[in-house]
Formats: sequence, C-alpha cells, structure tokens
Amino acid sequence: MTDSAFRPFETHLDVETASAILREATRGADDGELFLERSRSESLVLDDGRVKTASYDASEGFGLRAVRGEVAGYAHSTQISEQALKRACETARLAVGDGGGAMAAPPAGTNRRLYADLDPMADAAFPVKIELLREIDAFVRDLDPRVIQVSATVGAGLQEVEILRPEGTRLADVRPMVRMNVSVIVEENGRRESGSFGGGGRFGLSKLMEPDWWQAAAREAVRIATVNLQAVPAPAGVMDVVLGAGWPGILLHEAIGHGLEADFNRKKTSAFAGLMGERIAAPGVTVLDDGTIPDRRGSISVDDEGTPSNRTVLIEDGILVGYMQDRQNARLMGTASTGNGRRESYAHIPMPRMTNTYMLGGDADPAGIVADLKDGIYAVGFGGGQVDITNGKFVFSCTEAYLVKDGKVGAPVKGATLIGDGATALRQIRAIGNDMKLDPGIGNCGKQGQWVPVGVGQPTLMIGGLTVGGSKA
Repeated sequence: MTDSAFRPFETHLDVETASAILREATRGADDGELFLERSRSESLVLDDGRVKTASYDASEGFGLRAVRGEVAGYAHSTQISEQALKRACETARLAVGDGGGAMAAPPAGTNRRLYADLDPMADAAFPVKIELLREIDAFVRDLDPRVIQVSATVGAGLQEVEILRPEGTRLADVRPMVRMNVSVIVEENGRRESGSFGGGGRFGLSKLMEPDWWQAAAREAVRIATVNLQAVPAPAGVMDVVLGAGWPGILLHEAIGHGLEADFNRKKTSAFAGLMGERIAAPGVTVLDDGTIPDRRGSISVDDEGTPSNRTVLIEDGILVGYMQDRQNARLMGTASTGNGRRESYAHIPMPRMTNTYMLGGDADPAGIVADLKDGIYAVGFGGGQVDITNGKFVFSCTEAYLVKDGKVGAPVKGATLIGDGATALRQIRAIGNDMKLDPGIGNCGKQGQWVPVGVGQPTLMIGGLTVGGSKA
C-alpha cells in the first residue's frame, strides 16, 4: 500500500535523510524500521440525559527500532524531525553494538485494502452526533418503563501510519474505526440490573447512525437488563456448559489465543509450547486468526511492521499447526511472519498479537446442542475475564446465562463465572454448532500494557466439565 493522506516526509523531514539515519541505526542489525503515525479520535458520551464527555484527541510521532537476535533497541518521539531521529538512532543502536547481522528480507508488498480510506469523524457534525445520542436516550426510555438510566456512547477515530525500512521500502495504511454502545439500568420492585450492547468496525460512522442499527442495539441492551431482573443465584460446581455463538468467542481468545502467540512459545512460557503437530483439541476443532476480513474491527491491511495481514490456521481438526508470528519471533523460530506484528502506537514496540480469532463451525444444530445438555449452564454473554498464559487457566464472568435441566432452558442466573484451563477445555469440546458468527465489533485486547482492537467469534459449543463459580452449591 503506497497512498496515504499522512505525508510526514513532505512536512517534517526529508525521506533521504530519514533513510540514511535509519540505515545507520540498523547497521549490523537483523531487522528494523521507522514507524510514523498520526492518529485522531473523538468520543461523545450522553449519560442520563446529559453530555458527560465530549473529547477529541490528536497525536503524532515516530518509533525507531533496531533488532539483533532476541534484543531490540527502540526509541520514540512526538517530534518528527531530523534532530529527534538522530537521537533515537543513538538509543536504538545500543541493541546492535558491533554486530554483523544480515538484514532480513523486507515484507511482501500489497495493494489490498480491507477498509475504505475515509475519516469517519467527518460523517456528521458535532451537533448531529449529540442529537443522535439524545434520540437514543429517548428511544430507550420509551421501550420499557422500568428503564431508569441510559448511557449512550459514540466514538470514531482515524489512524494513519507510514513504515520506512532500511532497504528503502515504504508502506502506508489509513485505518478508520467507529464504535457505538448503549447501556441501561432497569429497576423493578427495588431491584436494579444492567444491560449493554454495542458494535463497530472499520467503516464510516454513518452506518451506526442508521436507525435500524442503533434501535436494534438499544433493544438488545434493554432485553439483557430485563432478563437479569429475573435472574436467580448461579449454581456452583463442575458441570457441562453450552456457549452461545459470537461474542462468547472471547473465552477462546483469552484462554487459547494468547497461548498461540509466537513469543510465548519461543520462550516456552505458553501451555502450548513444544506441541506443534500434536493433538491439543477435540476432533473437529479448527481455530483461525484472520486479519483479512473486510471492515472488521480486528482487521489490518498490513501489520505494524508492514507485513500484509493473513488468514492463519492455528488448530486444524484438533491438531496444532501454527502460531501467530511477528518478524522477530518468526526469524528466531525459522519461519515466516503471519502479519501479526502489532503495536498500540508509535510509542510501543511491535509484538505478536491477535486480529480476528475464531473457531470454524461444525455440523451440529445449535438447538440440538442445548437439548443435549442434561444439567448445566447456557452462557450467551460474557464480561471481563483473565488468563494465566503459562498454564492456560482462565476465569470469566457471565453477563447473560441460563440454567438448563434435561435440555430445557430455565431461569437466567446471576453471578456465574466459568473457571478452567484452555488446554483441557479444548479437549472437552463435545459438540460444535453450524452457526459460527463473529462478535459485533467491540473487542479490545491487552498484552504487556498495550491495547489493540480485535475480533472474536465461534459457533455454539458444548464444553464438558467446566467449573462454574456461583453463589449456591
């Protein structure tokens, strides 16, 4: 990709000068690049009928990296200038020393664009966005008299990047992002419960401003909240669990996905280290990381090292067949980058990160999967969770879940948490639905202090023998 509205070499410094400094920084190194970025974003929040937040952020800067073996020298600055670049060169070279490494081959070029080259913030004027939030607030309150509080959020942003490599390769990407969320609190007989729903992706804000979209989001937020009004205390114990399609794939992302990132496996700190080619999941389980899906939140035309994004098979029919690679870890492991070298911004060093991670569908009827559940939990919504990469142990809280007895879906439950480990959960998958879908575009992923947008997805699944933490045994 070669076109971008962000032209730092025309406004800040000469490209020949920048290239010469970069070559000096990476002299004797195995790899390196100059990453330049300009980003802008806005967020508007209407809470309980009042504008709570109206923020606009803008930043630009560069990051200079020189890599030798397992060591990387990195320096960044908000000032894009020859002087700042020379200072960064001195810092980056500390990692190279007097090394005599051979510079890695540049990433393959691409003209593929997975999203439009647009500024989503320009789709509507500020007063129009505020009026939309007020309209959402009024619509939600009219849906159900039990609604006592509404929070509506709309956000949009644009990230423009340019990557310069020592051999002279230049790549650029323009990355739009939008997000809308509706949260509600309902009250009945003194009991209060909440519900929320949102979505977004790499497209114009006008899509989310269509009444069909935001009204459906509002109805879903109210539905979740009113369901929770009837929730009973969750049971506790080891039981079979059915996970719904779509957003419940966040459990797959955390419990399994991070463990398949290359750095953890190269350093042998992942629960899946050393298991390439071995069965790690039940037959029929195929998991992919795919950054090539148009307009998706986790998609990237090129990663933050300039490698085109890829559709990477991680687990195929239960067998571990791949890891997510950036350039440094791929070189050290004797393989190729999969286009998963990502960074939060110019102030951060790239590392292997997920894009859109999901499990392919099977051939089971989703209703039949639930009907086969004798005594357990049907979980269709998740909130926060955490995982220990070294052993794959996870804990996830359910935001919408139901009791199931003899195949019949019963009362919703409150306070349910799912506890287990990724390796065991993969092997205990007993049924895979034919309804695979991706989440609505709400995912963020944190790793070593860096946050990047991601997508998740899965079909309806039955997993045997998960520990459910609840309030009654």
